[in-house]
Amino acid sequence: QVQLVESGGGLVQPGGSLRLSCTASGINVNMNVMGWYRQSPGKQRELVARIDSNGTPNYADSVKGRFTTSRDNAKNTVYLQMNSLKPEDTANHYCNAAVGNAWVGITLYWGRGTQVTVSL
Repeated sequence: QVQLVESGGGLVQPGGSLRLSCTASGINVNMNVMGWYRQSPGKQRELVARIDSNGTPNYADSVKGRFTTSRDNAKNTVYLQMNSLKPEDTANHYCNAAVGNAWVGITLYWGRGTQVTVSL
């Protein structure tokens, strides 16, 4: 059974930093594409960052230069380091795993999310 558990959200002032963690069980984070998504009320869930099995990251334009995703294979955990946070970064942040491939199909797994609030 695949489980993804996020942690690290909270309230931070504009310009501050947070580090989100996503610990996986049932899969290996270094063998799958691991992503971070966010959703705020009234908006669609959007991709923030992801890291593939080769360790190559990519980012949404809105967070490039501010956010960094990484992974610790020994801890089976993926991270999202968020710097220079802005009020528009306020959202519930979700960890995602895309398991499989084009031949056997891809199954998406989601964590329950962790809330990030950027406010004075």
